[in-house]
Amino acid sequence: QAQLVESGGGLVQPGGSLRLSCAASGSIFEINDIGWYRQAPGKQLEFVARITSSGSTMYAYSVKGRATISRDNPKNTLYLQMNKLKPEDTAVYYCNADIRTTARVLFNSWGQGTQVTVSS
Repeated sequence: QAQLVESGGGLVQPGGSLRLSCAASGSIFEINDIGWYRQAPGKQLEFVARITSSGSTMYAYSVKGRATISRDNPKNTLYLQMNKLKPEDTAVYYCNADIRTTARVLFNSWGQGTQVTVSS
């Protein structure tokens, strides 16, 4: 199977920036769509951004213009650059991917999450 591991979260002041990473490992043949979701305390899971295997991107309205999603296919790594962070961006950020394994099995995988806290 395959695993997703996020990193790069932390405490940042309002107006600051963070770069989140999501590294995929395991028996990976290819990664199709991959993206970021977040969950704030007491709130439902929320879509943040997604990128297809061909590089097409889509963003939630709440982060559009402040976030840039990118991927490094040879490294099986996903990135999310977040700028002009706001307190309402505080959440656990999760990576989600459609992965085809070397056995050609397609499955959807989630990472364990990384905490982002925006506070002065």
